[in-house]
Amino acid sequence: MFSWYRDVSKNERHTFWACFGGWALDALDVQMFSLVIPAIIAEWGISKTEAGLVSGVTLVASALGGWICGAAADRFGRVRTLQVTVAWFSIFTLLSAFAQNFPQFIVLKALQGFGFGGEWAAGAVLMAETIRNQHRGKAMGAVQSAWAVGWAAAVLLYAGVFSFLPPALGWRVMFGVGILPALLIIYVRRNIQEPSAGTAKTPHEGKTGAIERVPLLSIFAPDVLRMTLIGGLLGVGAHGGYSALTTWLPTFLKTERHLSVLGTGGYLAVIILAFFCGCLAASVLLDAIGRRQTILLFSVCCVAMVIVYVFLPMSNEAMLVLGFPLGFFAAGIPASMGALFNELYPRGTRGTGVGFCYNFGRVVSAGFPVMVGHLAGQFSLGFAIGVDAAIAYAIVAVSILMLPETRGRTLNEEPAA
Repeated sequence: MFSWYRDVSKNERHTFWACFGGWALDALDVQMFSLVIPAIIAEWGISKTEAGLVSGVTLVASALGGWICGAAADRFGRVRTLQVTVAWFSIFTLLSAFAQNFPQFIVLKALQGFGFGGEWAAGAVLMAETIRNQHRGKAMGAVQSAWAVGWAAAVLLYAGVFSFLPPALGWRVMFGVGILPALLIIYVRRNIQEPSAGTAKTPHEGKTGAIERVPLLSIFAPDVLRMTLIGGLLGVGAHGGYSALTTWLPTFLKTERHLSVLGTGGYLAVIILAFFCGCLAASVLLDAIGRRQTILLFSVCCVAMVIVYVFLPMSNEAMLVLGFPLGFFAAGIPASMGALFNELYPRGTRGTGVGFCYNFGRVVSAGFPVMVGHLAGQFSLGFAIGVDAAIAYAIVAVSILMLPETRGRTLNEEPAA
């Protein structure tokens, strides 16, 4: 599984670890919020709806950050944009620790989210253009597994901090630790080289028309418009299915299945481990059977696992065991999108396209949990989750069938129609 690592150059290895570390530290910062929500609610006496608003605002800001910073990576270079975005979200995570009221906190979290979305876009393109063609899928899928590492670190940090400090101080200390990703900038400056493709001029230069003159809109030019629309649709399905599951499945298991194991550390450990393994499995399959077949396989398996979860009788023990394949298959699609999206675009619009397709899906996906809630008012919650997830992953399957296979593509090539 990791034999490819021995074949790559020193620069490729440095780039891999820079992006792996950045994504893990992103996860550390982002997952901290979900763990400290009760402390923040108690701190300012806000409602659960207001606490949820923080996640929504951060999500929208991260989508904008991915699109805008992706365009900045096309204009100013991958490495420079990566450094700026890492510094950005680190600083605003730290400043969140000093928020004096809820309005200040939500603004700071939105600014943090902007940098978080931008870091993914810049790092994904940097990785894609640095790692050689035959190992790109394996490397980029493995980088996505860093999310599980950061997630686990956030859980351990939470357990340690809240064991010794009162909640009113503990959540602030945790956000203060969020400045740590800034140290990654030192490593990037010393070890990471700008890929030659990242400094190329856009293929749309010299044309006329508003789309070609505005970098953010270059992905809507006629030669890449189809890729942008279908890629965005794939992102909607991938993030929509994941959002529906993570938002409503815990409630379903508690209220309709009356399962107690959901609140245990064992369940959380299984889900985190499953996510990690799912990313690594996808990384191998991406280069072995191709981008299209990998994403199609994981989307079909996601639907099957959701049906098992919501329609079959299940004990605590069975839920704990089946939580692994559910998390495993749900992780495989996001782990595949970085390689695919990079290979759909010519180098002059690659950062913009990758940032848009991935993050457009994150914003629109917010509607899928709402649809589950609406259907649950007329049917059972389990039925609503099953229908919602089936729709989301069907969108993934249909979208990937409309896209070309890009495995092994050299990134200075024009995209296939």
